[in-house]
Amino acid sequence: MEQVHPPLLTEIIQNHPFQQLDCLSLPWHPQPGTFLNLQGQTYTVLERRHRYQYVSGRYQLCKIVLLVQESESSSEASLVGDRWVIGDVSCAYNAQSSIMRCAVNPNGPCLGCTSYEPAVNYESRLKRIDDANRNRSGTIS
Repeated sequence: MEQVHPPLLTEIIQNHPFQQLDCLSLPWHPQPGTFLNLQGQTYTVLERRHRYQYVSGRYQLCKIVLLVQESESSSEASLVGDRWVIGDVSCAYNAQSSIMRCAVNPNGPCLGCTSYEPAVNYESRLKRIDDANRNRSGTIS
């Protein structure tokens, strides 16, 4: 029988500028790379930390701390292989990351970026990523 855990107190901290945004109970436990909508703003979860409390001779999880950064919107994310990537995946400078868009313009947005450069062999790059993901999971095509 699956054990159901009650919602935990979750502290939301913005990475830059560093400040506490909120402290609330969420019905789910966001993982790094997921998007979180809070007070009309979209944030990307960068890191998740656990806070424990020593109670009755053992440690119990009492709070989750999420380190987040502002995102333009979750519509800027694309599924590449088995992971989410933010920014324009057809750009040569895209970091292929769910946390950072690129080295040139990490805070975005990608739309209208003067440094945009089409990725060389964009389709073959996506194919290599898919092949690597299949090989990692043990499925070879």
